[in-house]
Amino acid sequence: MPSESDKWGWKHVSVFGGFDKGSGTKRWKCNHCNLRYNGSYSRVRAHLLGFTGVGVKSCPAIDRSLREAFQILEEERVAQKKKRISGSGKTGKRIRTSQPSVTCVWKTIAKEDVDDIVARFFYADGLNFDIVNSAYFLEMTKAIAAFGPGYEPPTAEKLSDLFLSKEKAKIEKAMTLVRESWPHTGCTILCVDQSCCTEGSYHINIFASSPRGLMFLKALDINDGDVMGMFVDGLSDAIMEVEPTNVLQIISNLGHASESFEALILSKFPHLFWSPCTSHSIHVLMEDIAKLDWIKPIVLCAKGIEECILTYQHSSLCVLIRESSDALSTKFAPSYCIVERIFELKQALLGVVVSEEWKQWKLTIENDVLNVETAILGDNFWSRACLLLQFFEPFVRLLTTLHIEKSVMGDVFNWRVQALEAVKSKGVDNILLNQLESLIESKWDMLFSPLHASGYILNPKYFGKGQSKDKNVMRGWKATLDRYESDSATRRVLREQLSSYWRLKGSFGEEDAVDCRDKMDPVAWWENFGYETPHLQTLAIKILSQVSSVSMYQETWQDNEFLCQAVANRLGVGRVEDLIFVRNNLRLHCQRKGNSSSSPSYRSQSSSPPSGDKTWETVHLDQMKGIVNIHNIL
Repeated sequence: MPSESDKWGWKHVSVFGGFDKGSGTKRWKCNHCNLRYNGSYSRVRAHLLGFTGVGVKSCPAIDRSLREAFQILEEERVAQKKKRISGSGKTGKRIRTSQPSVTCVWKTIAKEDVDDIVARFFYADGLNFDIVNSAYFLEMTKAIAAFGPGYEPPTAEKLSDLFLSKEKAKIEKAMTLVRESWPHTGCTILCVDQSCCTEGSYHINIFASSPRGLMFLKALDINDGDVMGMFVDGLSDAIMEVEPTNVLQIISNLGHASESFEALILSKFPHLFWSPCTSHSIHVLMEDIAKLDWIKPIVLCAKGIEECILTYQHSSLCVLIRESSDALSTKFAPSYCIVERIFELKQALLGVVVSEEWKQWKLTIENDVLNVETAILGDNFWSRACLLLQFFEPFVRLLTTLHIEKSVMGDVFNWRVQALEAVKSKGVDNILLNQLESLIESKWDMLFSPLHASGYILNPKYFGKGQSKDKNVMRGWKATLDRYESDSATRRVLREQLSSYWRLKGSFGEEDAVDCRDKMDPVAWWENFGYETPHLQTLAIKILSQVSSVSMYQETWQDNEFLCQAVANRLGVGRVEDLIFVRNNLRLHCQRKGNSSSSPSYRSQSSSPPSGDKTWETVHLDQMKGIVNIHNIL
């Protein structure tokens, strides 16, 4: 005997249960009009088909076309039942037949036709084609298909009011745990300015980042007027929303404007740190190092080789270098990138310059390419290029760890130590080494937050690295205390508790505390073993919980367009703010689940050099690959 679920009408009501086990009488609610009834399937059918006289009303939400579709389903059901009864040679009301699939009856339009309609919707309304990859788009289409015929979408008024308010409330409720974690871990305010063609205009997204996750706070669209005042007021409002005591630092990518904004914000919130973006600072430092007298000739030679090969390619079928293959290579660490690119092509270039085609091409040009040939065929350039790439390896390794939702406080200062040790291990002349050390020291305080030095002190995996004797580290620690704590007595307590940490007093000297320094998450370590020094414990947890880079986030969200002015005017300020809040936080949620609608585009990388290149190990080159696009990873 077929089950009750075989009857098409059950798919259009929500059943709450039967009165008696095995009984056909159930409690149900119509999915179309939300009216509730008690009764068997005959009442469900009567309600949907508009029959009277069985104790239920005709469904007022079903239009004529849907009711006709239901009538077809009912006729098919009855026909199949009669056919089954006739075929069995038996009669009687108790005999049931299997019903046709509701989906099969509804499917009166081919998939190709449905695809045409979906495509037309995208074309007519100028929608981004990547929307079809959105998890929310897929969720929507499945929900509509599950509902079945007759679904009527909400009106524009409801979308911009009722449903927008509901979605915002859901998001705020979901973010409760994030907000509750801020007093414990602190958070970082991220100010991300999107590319803008008009000078003096800013489109800035403001976020709060903490170990619990990234949360969008608000957007600032500043086109004219008092740009500085509008930005400072907007950022101040965001800080007050988070609570000033919960904010440890601000990171932005606002360029030179940051200096002016910084002074005004810190005058209002003197305990906050305005920290440079670490990944940007590393790129700046790499470029400054590339200008040193003993490194600059390597970069110039690589550029000369590239220019020559690009000219050669114009009259050849050979394509070794693609012009403008990656716009980021000219924006982030271009000197490193060009040397790496040429080094990867070593074997191919060696084959080109000895080919007959190259020899014939040289006769047709005015410029002398002897220097390029000499560089390619000799060992001097390649050995020096290899040395430069090896020297920059610690830079690249650090860049790969700068994740927007991962703290690397402490790692940055340790990287500085490793970078200098890497140079020393290559036997670089002491004079050249001193030039490098002087450059890094002169740029450090400008490019990196003092929080990195404090993180190097407080991260337990770097315990015993001689921090107390390093003037740069201790200078950063002092700068941290001076800004973080205005009360001198409390600063004294923090210094005393740091000494207890270094001297392994109390819980710091326990066997588990010592054993777990490099085995536990730094924040978890302080939560477990820092209880005897509460002031230092609080500071350590907050510093070691912070991110330090905004660049990757900038690249990931570079297509996040602001609403056009016409839409903003129509919706009103309040609804626009709610819409941007909902949209950005939904997008963040989707990215955390790994369902981003747009996948990062990575630079096409050539294969690793053959094993014959004895001076550069494949593993090192693999670590270098993708550095230009490291900002796309989220």
